[in-house]
Amino acid sequence: MRFGWRAICGPVLTVATLLLAILLDRFVPVPSPAPLFVCIVALAGALSGFSAAQITAGLAVICAALFFLNRGVPFAPADLVQLGLLAATAAGTAAITGLMRERLLDTFAAERRSHAIAARLSAALDQVDIGIVLLDAETRAEFINRAFRDYFALPDEIADGKPPFVALMYHGRDTGAFELPEDELGTFIAQRMEMVRIGDATPINISLRSGEVLRFVCAVLPDGGRMLSYTPVTDLVRHTDAPARADYYRSLRDPASRKLIRYLRVAE
Repeated sequence: MRFGWRAICGPVLTVATLLLAILLDRFVPVPSPAPLFVCIVALAGALSGFSAAQITAGLAVICAALFFLNRGVPFAPADLVQLGLLAATAAGTAAITGLMRERLLDTFAAERRSHAIAARLSAALDQVDIGIVLLDAETRAEFINRAFRDYFALPDEIADGKPPFVALMYHGRDTGAFELPEDELGTFIAQRMEMVRIGDATPINISLRSGEVLRFVCAVLPDGGRMLSYTPVTDLVRHTDAPARADYYRSLRDPASRKLIRYLRVAE
């Protein structure tokens, strides 16, 4: 137990309550302050833990005995019973509040460690070139890393708002991210939604208008959520494309015009 205002709060309040009760008892009959002592024991346990509560509980029993002695009346068996009940109640209160405080402190410490680990993991995932999206059981995005935001020109205010997966797909459609004819986009989005819904882990390649190709994989998480990964495989896929279409694929990789158009669309 560390010494400080939290540690001395219980004993000081107990002694102050006794002195105030003795003072008032000279003018007006005052009932036993035992209930107040129990409350002070609970307060000491909540503020400083089990040790401080035990000390306050022992002091509370002594103060209750002094209060009876101050009246000049010898102890009766009923008074001894009351002191015994006070001692048992104060000890139980000290144990309960002190142990509850220790458990709460351990829980808060574990949560802080978990948050620190989550923050480090989030920062690490923002450094990789694989787009990663974590969905909850209702397919709302709980985490979207930097790579995915860059691939699909997703503004931070949208990504941080925990959008549903279908909203991410419609954003890619509205910004012209996919290298697909407009009449095929509806079917494409419906197929991706179905894959995520059933947890289909079959990898597929998604071609973007920027010339990049991403390999999409959906993994089912133990809590019923989904982890979506978008791995860049542009070099592997484009290497197997028909040589006759090389000029076409080079035109898709023109960053000076295509990415600028994407950013302008997002700004609108």
